[in-house]
Amino acid sequence: MEVSDVRKQLMHAIDRAKARAQQRRQHAADAERAYALFLEEVATPTTRMLANALKAEGYLFTVSTPSGGLRLASDRGRDDYVEFALDGSGDRPVVVGRIRHTRGSRTIEDERPIKAGAAPQELSDNDVLTFLVTALEPWLER
Repeated sequence: MEVSDVRKQLMHAIDRAKARAQQRRQHAADAERAYALFLEEVATPTTRMLANALKAEGYLFTVSTPSGGLRLASDRGRDDYVEFALDGSGDRPVVVGRIRHTRGSRTIEDERPIKAGAAPQELSDNDVLTFLVTALEPWLER
């Protein structure tokens, strides 16, 4: 085997790796823009409507928008909340919901996609509402 063949294969591998990294960065940037739009136009209005409906039924929850996210927190406990976040760890970025619920000295944490396999721009207000209502069931039992 010639040194030139080794170098040629190495250069091709380097070029492919750089192209994949650039593509991954571009997908991540696109997903972050889509996620910001999702928060602004879909998740925040739907979550605020749900918080108002909960308040009318006697369940006190507060909506907050920490940097790059959205949180629906119970007014009864500072560690009780449902929040949205962008998970870019997989091949395709997805919006996940993080649920943290305390009961006595026990804390239960869960993280799951809002809608399995859906990109941020594919999520609807109905997807958000369905996720939130399901996630809130532990609080609604009381």
